[in-house]
Order: sequence, then C-alpha cells, then structure tokens
Amino acid sequence: MHIDNLVTIKNLHFSHLQKNVFSGVDINIARGKITAILGPSGTGKTTLLKLIGAQLYPQQGTVLFDGVNVHKLTRTELYRARQKMGMLFQSGALFTNISVFDNVAFPLREHTNLSEGMIRTLVLLRLELVGLCGAMDLMPGELSGGMARRVALARAIIMDPDMIMYDEPLTGQDPITLGVLVKLIRELNDNLNLTSVVVSHDVPEVLSIADYCYVLADGKIVGYGTPQEIKNTKSEKVRQFIEGLPDGPVPFHYPAKNSFVDELLKGSANV
Repeated sequence: MHIDNLVTIKNLHFSHLQKNVFSGVDINIARGKITAILGPSGTGKTTLLKLIGAQLYPQQGTVLFDGVNVHKLTRTELYRARQKMGMLFQSGALFTNISVFDNVAFPLREHTNLSEGMIRTLVLLRLELVGLCGAMDLMPGELSGGMARRVALARAIIMDPDMIMYDEPLTGQDPITLGVLVKLIRELNDNLNLTSVVVSHDVPEVLSIADYCYVLADGKIVGYGTPQEIKNTKSEKVRQFIEGLPDGPVPFHYPAKNSFVDELLKGSANV
C-alpha cells in the first residue's frame, strides 16, 4: 500500500560542537497523520524539528518537505515553504507586550494583506477552536500555562499550514490541561486535515493519539511502529524508556575514566 509522506528524512547526519547528534536517521512523516518522535531528554528531538524547518543544516542526508529538499531552497522559497509549517514552541513563545488577539493575528499581519475585518474573523475562529475566544483581550502574563500553550496553538494554525510541529507540548502541564492539549492535538489534526509531528517524552499521552512513532537514542532510531507495536517491543532500550525503568541499557552514571569511588580509594591508599 502506498503511503503519501509529507516529510521524508533520509540518512540524516548532524553534529554540533563536536557532539554527534544524528547518525544515519531515516524518518517518514505520513500526510494527514500524527507522528510522534519520542526519546529521552538530550537526544536531539528539538534539533530534528529545526532541521525540518531548515533552521539547521545537516552534514549529510536529505530532508524533503512535500517532495522538495528544504536545504536547497533559496531564502524566498524557504520562507514560502515555512508558511506551510506551523510551530508550537516548547515555551509557547508568545509576545509578552501584546494581547492574545494580537499574538494570534501577528502572522496574518506579517505575511498577508488581509483587511483588519477579515483578520478579526480568522483570529476569533481560531481562538474558538482552542476554547479561548473569551480571552482575546487578555495579556500573556494573565494566562495560565495551559492557556498560553493553547493561544500559541491558535497562532500556529492561523495561516492554515499543512503541518504543525509540536515541541514538547505537554511539558509542565497539570493533568486537566494535559488532557485538553492531547484532545486538541488529535481533533485539530483530523478536523483541519493537518499533518502533525509531536516531539515529546510524555509517553502514555502521546501514544494515546499518535498514528506512528519513532524512538530516538544515541543518534539513531532505536524503535519505530504503531503505538501498539512500540508497547510490545522487545528492544531493551526502547522498553526502558517506554516503561520508565531505572535499570537498563541507559546507565545511571555518566561515563568517566575513573569513578568517584575509585578516586576516593586511590586517595585513601596514598594516606
């Protein structure tokens, strides 16, 4: 069966500050689906999103967005391509000195010539989708963390993108807000015919809405499949992450030539 991929990543290699981040990563993001990129902190999940958006350039490999290599586009072509990509930043990244309404309206005012009347209509429709139409006159400082994340989501979809990338959208949220965000991601993806990429380490919540998952570790894809296939994996490395096990392939101690205990014993022997 042919699957239409909106994003295709092939043999991706990327290093930063002499640290190897990716070594031959292959990922397919199917159009119209929710693809989860899972993995422990520090495995390059956010870096992967920056590579898709061509904020960073790989040392080797290709990133195709809608069949086009994003790293070979001119600046004008890249800006045009980015208008098809929505981004929900981990911090929300709202402008703190303008209202909720103006935050959501900002991309329209920046990239279109729409009248203020049309902008108002579009902004209110998007705020209604995330349940915050009544908060349009509030300032970001007056919002709870969950509300701020939902406003940022309304801004991410205001330009009707083909794809939304979520960078740790559930981090630091209370159980109720977390449930609301999970429900929103699924509903917006289906109702707006979006393609969603969710980067997260909140395993149970993301597996509940993802159509397909990749697990990153040590610069490689160590597991992939449907949520059920990921849950049933025989990979010890994937299972340790999915189940949150303290013991496994990922060691407790950071690698060192000599442990603290070794140094203590050496010092005692010299006394």
